[in-house]
Amino acid sequence: MIFHPGEKTVLFIDGANLYSAARSLGFDIDYKRLLELFASKTNLVRAFYYTALLEDQEYSPIRPLVDWLDYNGYSMVTKPAKEFTDSQGRRKIKGNMDIELAVDMMEMVDRLDHVVLFSGDGDFRSLLEAVQRKGVRATVVSSIRTSPPMIADELRRQADQFIELNTLAAQIERVHSDRGPRRERPAPVEDVVEDEDIDDDDYDYEDEDEDQDEPPVVVSRTPTPRRAD
Repeated sequence: MIFHPGEKTVLFIDGANLYSAARSLGFDIDYKRLLELFASKTNLVRAFYYTALLEDQEYSPIRPLVDWLDYNGYSMVTKPAKEFTDSQGRRKIKGNMDIELAVDMMEMVDRLDHVVLFSGDGDFRSLLEAVQRKGVRATVVSSIRTSPPMIADELRRQADQFIELNTLAAQIERVHSDRGPRRERPAPVEDVVEDEDIDDDDYDYEDEDEDQDEPPVVVSRTPTPRRAD
């Protein structure tokens, strides 16, 4: 990774996309370690985390994660998710946060030196191009080692720096004391689920992982994030 200590840097994390990439690579993210890693490399101003919410559900097993992120250095940006039934009668959840992320990045870019986007969505290519025209460096964190690759080729080409998520695993992986690193265990065979079309039946969460495993859609109300000075 190429970062400079004096650069004002902000992380923009597409929660569902990052979750899908890490899960496909076979490891769980320790969000505290992730924050500490980037804070050690640069002048980290803020870390935004974007995810859609199911507000009409009484309880979600991953609600502790949302609260933990909110209390431990992340600025949560959320909106209600939309629920619908597909042509096969399956319940689907749709929660796309692209607009919110793009608006926040463009509002802050004049006060930053470096933006780090955690997403492989090709729709962000034009956003990075606009940021770069303002003289700000743009890094993308995603993966080409999943099948299919999580990052769109046009987004990878646009970025000033591409960081393969799998190369960060040793530094940001959540290690379970009773099981060791998840990557040492066989990874499940599954399809990559895109953030804009999420089937909540595809995900299985264990109770002991609730405070760290990130689902594509979470249940919580969070305050509007503060802006950087």
